[in-house]
Amino acid sequence: MIPRIIAQEALNLAKQYPIVTFIGPRQSGKTTLCRAIFPEKPYVNLEAPDIAQFAKEDPRGFLHQYPEGAMLDEIQKTPELLSYLQVIVDENPKKGAFILTGSHQLSLHAAITQSLAGRTALLTLLPLSMQELKQANITQSLDSLLFAGGYPRIYHDHLEPLKAHRNYLQTYLERDVRQLINLKDLHLFQQFIKLCAGRIGQILQYQSLSNELGVSAQTIKHWLSILEASFIIFQLQPYYENLGKRIIKSPKLYFTDVGLASYLLDIQTPSQTQHGPFRGALVENLCILEMLKCRFNAGLDPQLYYYRDNHQHEVDVIYKSGNDLTPIEIKSSQTFHANFISGLSYFKKIAPDRCKQGYLIYTGEHQQKINTWTVLNYQHIDTIF
Repeated sequence: MIPRIIAQEALNLAKQYPIVTFIGPRQSGKTTLCRAIFPEKPYVNLEAPDIAQFAKEDPRGFLHQYPEGAMLDEIQKTPELLSYLQVIVDENPKKGAFILTGSHQLSLHAAITQSLAGRTALLTLLPLSMQELKQANITQSLDSLLFAGGYPRIYHDHLEPLKAHRNYLQTYLERDVRQLINLKDLHLFQQFIKLCAGRIGQILQYQSLSNELGVSAQTIKHWLSILEASFIIFQLQPYYENLGKRIIKSPKLYFTDVGLASYLLDIQTPSQTQHGPFRGALVENLCILEMLKCRFNAGLDPQLYYYRDNHQHEVDVIYKSGNDLTPIEIKSSQTFHANFISGLSYFKKIAPDRCKQGYLIYTGEHQQKINTWTVLNYQHIDTIF
């Protein structure tokens, strides 16, 4: 197993809460990690039909089998168990008794906040970060990283990324989407996902997607919520608190795995990421995703936003820490140009008291400090946090 940074956080939380819940996309490594760091826990796979049926029909009898707790995998299959778990941990609040995993945050999040509020720690595990690959001595060029992404099995089992992403997508469509959307032909939804990949880093325009697919804007919103709930995409919200300008208030779209995004863009080899029209968008996605992973791996909320006003002033990422706002600009170029920091400088003008530093992330090797700005190679994003 490739060691995961979040492991220590999970072990710490298991000493503080009776339940630790992991959410994240399918195949991000939740089960592998939990079985590795909680080896003494009985393992229960709730995707097995007979086990799920028993859990639904007799939840008390099912949980009675595990007086010392257990690891319950894919808990979203039997959300009925959560209210019974609440009773158990209230009667016997033994720390770290139950470890839960789930790969659909919409149904799970509502059930957890209702039944297990204050009783569970909630962690999000995304695919492998650049930091984790580095620590495992897995060396990837930028092109290879954009092409392969971060799903652990690609590295652990030496899978061909193209085929792995094809299989992942087909499994996702057949296994998850069919249960969530009443569509006889999933081809239209597959087209929708591909159109989303073509809009990485763009402000979401529901009507534009609606026109291209011939479905209502309401349907587009529903489909986006499904992609987000199953951790295929995430939305970066705009930052507009107290800045007193006419600011864009729609989110931007990104994928939770850049390799899957490359596959959806019909990229067939690592070298095709070099000069194609999506190079900049993929690098931006990779970098923002790495920031997200840094925060989640520390058990923290992301606190990541973007800034754009109606005069086209824009900053790729605003990191909020307390009252401080840190602007971060991302460029796919290997060469630094002075105009790369114009967005950072503008943001400092409109938030002078709150903006004490900022970063320009690029693909070049030379790192330097320019006034309050740090020019950083993309492989060192973790140093920001």
